[in-house]
Amino acid sequence: MKHLFPAFILATVILLSFNVPLWAQNAAPTSSEVSADSVPAVDSARFEASEDIVAEELAAGAGFGNSLKQKFIEGNAGFMSLVALALVLGLAFCIERIIYLTLSEVNAQKLLGEIEVKVDAGDLEGARELCRNTRGPVASICYQGLLRIHESIENIERSITSYGSVQVGYLEKGCSWIKLFIAIAPSLGFLGTVIGMVMAFDQIQAAGDLSATVVASGMKVALITTIFGIVVALILQLFYNYILAKIERLTHQMEDAAIMLVDIIVDYKQPNR
Repeated sequence: MKHLFPAFILATVILLSFNVPLWAQNAAPTSSEVSADSVPAVDSARFEASEDIVAEELAAGAGFGNSLKQKFIEGNAGFMSLVALALVLGLAFCIERIIYLTLSEVNAQKLLGEIEVKVDAGDLEGARELCRNTRGPVASICYQGLLRIHESIENIERSITSYGSVQVGYLEKGCSWIKLFIAIAPSLGFLGTVIGMVMAFDQIQAAGDLSATVVASGMKVALITTIFGIVVALILQLFYNYILAKIERLTHQMEDAAIMLVDIIVDYKQPNR
């Protein structure tokens, strides 16, 4: 998980970016702070129109940020922090996996072509060196096959298959944590629903009256926590499906590379070479 720490920082920045429009609004100068002398008279109308558009966009962004923070607080900030933590940690694992899988992708066809050229020329050490200097699971299983090129084809296939399983395990590393946070987020939301209902009944009992005003606050907590929990689960599920697609593509590359490598070795071991 060597990429996990920068990925965690990046996920935290994504969450903090919700407040960027509000900070931008606070930092932006108002129309009264802009000197009339600094604007050419010929472009004053255009400048004022652009200023109004920017002000409206900032106000809309700030309104969304304020609304999001308000709903977060209304859903019980202490409890909602758990949902936000699930989102941050889940995104951290997702980003780490995406970085790892992206770095693992190579042009398998080009790599196998270069290996075939070196093997046909009898430069076995050069082919192994090429695999050592190439990142990714495709190069790793090719290296394992080339190490046993003088053994029987059955042993070579067995070695490639076994090491391919190890590489698939590396690709799927950390995915169980993503699935955990996908399951935790809505569960926390449903737990908030139960807590909100209990709060509503407590308020009814304390007031001795069944009215919408008394029940509203508790019901709001119940609904807001459920919404946030489901939204977090949906976001993480999208990332998780994207990660599974990349893992599947890499797995197919490894299988194709293994077949091509065995064919290259079989041709090399032909007695009539």
